[in-house]
Amino acid sequence: MSGQAVSRSGQIVGELRRRIETGELAPGERVPSTREITRQWGVAMATATKVLTELRHAGLVRAVPGVGTVVAPPARPARPAAATRRSARTADASPAPSALTLDRIVIAAIEVADAEGLAAVSMRRVAAELGVATMSLYRHVTDKDDLLTRMLDTVIARHPLPADPPQDWRAAIELAARRLWEQFRRHPWLAPALSVTRPQMVVSALPYSEWMLSVLHSRGLDLQTAFTAHLMLLNYARGIAVNLESEREAEAYSGLDSEQWMDTQEPELLDILATGRFPALSRLATTGYDLDLDALFEFGLQRLLDGMATLLDQDRRGETPCTP
Repeated sequence: MSGQAVSRSGQIVGELRRRIETGELAPGERVPSTREITRQWGVAMATATKVLTELRHAGLVRAVPGVGTVVAPPARPARPAAATRRSARTADASPAPSALTLDRIVIAAIEVADAEGLAAVSMRRVAAELGVATMSLYRHVTDKDDLLTRMLDTVIARHPLPADPPQDWRAAIELAARRLWEQFRRHPWLAPALSVTRPQMVVSALPYSEWMLSVLHSRGLDLQTAFTAHLMLLNYARGIAVNLESEREAEAYSGLDSEQWMDTQEPELLDILATGRFPALSRLATTGYDLDLDALFEFGLQRLLDGMATLLDQDRRGETPCTP
């Protein structure tokens, strides 16, 4: 039985590898989940999990929190070992002060955070990435908090909103909210790094706030209510996006993506549902539910905007809206 399972998983791995290498499954596109593999190929859940694990170890797929397992981008060719050693020797040779700039420090820190999470960013780690002494960084940044603020400022500045908002208020708010969500998607560390109660002085974020205030104030909301609505939408997107970084950390710790982890919880959940105490959840379990953070964000965004439309209609009719 064991030999058959291994042989079967190898066949499925080969088929999915073929689809990826021929471009049938493009980078970023979802590959079949463990449940889809069990249904499509008629194998056990353990075999399906083994298939995705082998593909991940081969560098062909990667887990994306809230999306599932997707085709990984082509790997960059590795640098020859001799070239790497030469580069390290050059870095150790005390580069001229002009070689180290604030931009290089910030970009290196962002790259570490994007690849490994914010917890991996330290002054020592950034210095190692740049091949310089740790203390040399302090000529450009005060401390890690200063570095983090500059990281936030840099990534937000890369994707500014258009100069002129759409005339329709809902289209304008949707555009801004989705742009923010895209930022969180690109940089999973961004949402937990931003503080709502103790906001950092991130100059590049001010145009976003100004856009939201201008759109809502032009529709008749007073600035206090408009700013409250802005914070509500900001924290809504941020609240969903914090799952991106926490899921990445959990996967690194456990070695399981979210689907695989859920599979380990399924037997206990089914035992509980079999008691009949939760009929609605039992019916849902029979069909399954795929958590998609993008769909969750969009669903909630539309419901929030529906509520804001009611508030704006009240204001336009001269009624007194409920203000905080």
